[in-house]
Amino acid sequence: MRPLDPRLLTHARAARGYLGLCVVLGTATAGLLIGQALLLAAAISGAFLSGLGLAALRTPLLLLAATAVARALLDWGQDVAGQRAAASVKSQLRSGLLEHAVRLGPGWVSGERSGELALLAVRGLDGLDGYIARYLPALVLAVIVPGAVLAALLGTDLTAGVTVALTLPLVPVFLVLVGQATQQRTDRQWRALSVLAGHFLDVVTGLPTLKVFGRARAQAETIRTVTDDHTRATMSTLRVAFLSALVLELVSTLSVALVAVGVGLRLVTGTLGLEPALAVLILAPEAYRPLRQLGVHHHAIAEGMGAASEAIDVLETPVPQEGGRYPVPDVARSTVLLDAVTVRYPGRGAPALADVSLEIRPGETVAVVGPSGCGKSTLATLLVGVVRPERGRVTVAGVDLAELDIGCWRRQLAHLPQHPRLLAGTIAENVRLADPAAPACAVRRALYAAGADFVDRLDRGMDTVLGEQGAGLSAGQRQRVALARVLLTAAPLLVLDEPTSGLDATSEHAVAEALCAEIATRTVVLITHRPALLELADRVVHLDRIAVPT
Repeated sequence: MRPLDPRLLTHARAARGYLGLCVVLGTATAGLLIGQALLLAAAISGAFLSGLGLAALRTPLLLLAATAVARALLDWGQDVAGQRAAASVKSQLRSGLLEHAVRLGPGWVSGERSGELALLAVRGLDGLDGYIARYLPALVLAVIVPGAVLAALLGTDLTAGVTVALTLPLVPVFLVLVGQATQQRTDRQWRALSVLAGHFLDVVTGLPTLKVFGRARAQAETIRTVTDDHTRATMSTLRVAFLSALVLELVSTLSVALVAVGVGLRLVTGTLGLEPALAVLILAPEAYRPLRQLGVHHHAIAEGMGAASEAIDVLETPVPQEGGRYPVPDVARSTVLLDAVTVRYPGRGAPALADVSLEIRPGETVAVVGPSGCGKSTLATLLVGVVRPERGRVTVAGVDLAELDIGCWRRQLAHLPQHPRLLAGTIAENVRLADPAAPACAVRRALYAAGADFVDRLDRGMDTVLGEQGAGLSAGQRQRVALARVLLTAAPLLVLDEPTSGLDATSEHAVAEALCAEIATRTVVLITHRPALLELADRVVHLDRIAVPT
């Protein structure tokens, strides 16, 4: 792993300004450190050799105190700036990650990537706190301070300066060797955590089904096994981190000892004065200290930098070309045509749709039926523009959908997926996702149109607060709230995938009656197998009969 990934400076603007601040503060710290060492050596030498009292040493002591206070203020300012910069960098990366994932589309995010992205955006990027607040300043100091101290040593005592110059490179060499071993273990730890996060998300999502079929305990044992693997990988990484710190400390101590022995021998023989000897003994450890601190902080940020690298890889994933050569025609007056369309998902042998042709005329309601797995939901995502056909094409008023502005196209339709998602918040806020500026009366009207009259029976009505994934409502109630969100829009084209799933027969008839007036003036593609909804359709299409097996 590189100490500083240039891509981080590109995708997180806050990191650039903070890096410049680190250089300024590091230069000031190096100057104060050298000045403090020289002042301290001069004061001690004057007191012991020249017999100077406190009055004569007042100026050097005041300057020494001033440098100590200045260094403390610089450290405090560095810490405050580091924490603020870390928060800004994480915020920018998370915002960019979310925006780019939306642009990549649900087809890219679906599956295992959803759990990985959630882990990456939350737990993973939190590791950048250590990188920004501690490692980056240590990296700047490791570049600036050793060079400045070495220059001061060469000017004070050439022999000691040469000794430090020869032994100083040993620390980064050992740091690189240990870092390579640590990186392998950190990568293994991150992979174990990613597997655990994805598996845990899948198990929690399917927990009701697992409970029904008596498989909950078996999955608990699997999670326990994966968790134990992650624990072992973490402990292995910590062992290497502690041993590497010992190696760096040993190398630094032996190097300083060489300098001290040489200075002591020359001090005894009288070839070196007390003041330069003291200056060398004070400065020599400071040449190695930043490199040792860099090694300590390197292990603390390895996980965060690995997550940041993955986040940047996502940010640099090319967004699929979305057309845009032609304006979108008036959907309310346009015929949508699927012409011999074949859709195949990556990694799957059989196509999800094979040679399907379908005409959807303006203002009509087309019900699409067929057995599970025949491609009904794929047909819906094809109309929305989430997936593209391998062969054939989808046209709107004779223009290929691939040539249209896909964003403008999606603004003219509303899609209810088979498994809609509700967010933590009130019922009204979930419905207003379709139109944030919608007044309360419009939200209530959409809820009634979706048959969600149960809202009035709740304690706080539309202001009832839901948990994540609509916790607090039954499956049928969540479906009706999601349907109300679709009906709140004025989109001329509705694509409804199983809008009454999870409802009993009575509730389904109530929703069908409410939908009758809403869909009268719109073009509707209704994917269903429920008889009550089929009565709303102008035409029923059996997808398994128009798809040609391959």
